[in-house]
Amino acid sequence: MKHDDFFRKHPVFTGDDLAKHLASHGHVGGRAQEALLAYHQKAGRVVRIRRGLYAVIPSGADTDSYPVDPFLIAAKLTPDSVVSHHTALEFHGKAYSVYSHITYSASRPLGHLTFRFHVFRGTRFPRALLCNGKEHVGVSIAERAGMELRVTSLERTLVDVLDRPDLSGSWEEIWRSLESIEFFDLDKVVEYALLLGNATTGAKVGFFLEQHCDPLMVEDRHLRPLRDLRPRQPHYLDRSKRTSGRLVSGWNLVVPREVLERTWGEVS
Repeated sequence: MKHDDFFRKHPVFTGDDLAKHLASHGHVGGRAQEALLAYHQKAGRVVRIRRGLYAVIPSGADTDSYPVDPFLIAAKLTPDSVVSHHTALEFHGKAYSVYSHITYSASRPLGHLTFRFHVFRGTRFPRALLCNGKEHVGVSIAERAGMELRVTSLERTLVDVLDRPDLSGSWEEIWRSLESIEFFDLDKVVEYALLLGNATTGAKVGFFLEQHCDPLMVEDRHLRPLRDLRPRQPHYLDRSKRTSGRLVSGWNLVVPREVLERTWGEVS
């Protein structure tokens, strides 16, 4: 019974979390941890997600099918995990669609992991952040099921999603999701985009803001530094796919027609 409080406060936990808990009760060493885990796994109270990572199953719930919170799993996959990209939009309730893929950022992300109905995929923090020790710029601490997790703010998420569209689905998904957000701190958006220092990303952020000037109350002072960052030669909106489109000369971006004209809205 003395461990019930730990399980209640740690619906998803690492071996290190459990070791610290046991040490606080005078149990030092791996054997006590192994014995406790073995006992509760056999009883159906704990399931193994991957090596060193476990989830608590409530009493009476089906061990094999109980839906473990995927956000908590992502937050615990590495010591510095941050829920990011499309998954951050889902966390904030701003994603147009709900995905079975869960994305997190980390300095050393793990390989893909499948657990229950979700696939967890990690991506490295942008190089500019790693080089400057600013991996957690624009990251908030949120509470979920009594646990703290790190998640990118809406401002950072806007930039991250445009920087890595491959992690967030189609352009329709990205645009519809971002357009559901009624307010951004635009100074923080621009500051983070400049911190990344990527010309194409800066242009994409500028293009999005310019396209939504009125609803987001965008001013020229927000766009000016992004224009200065834009590439000197035309770049594709998604350089990995190089989808044909029209050149938006103000940003040196080749933008697909569906994004320019929001053609997904033509069919109801």
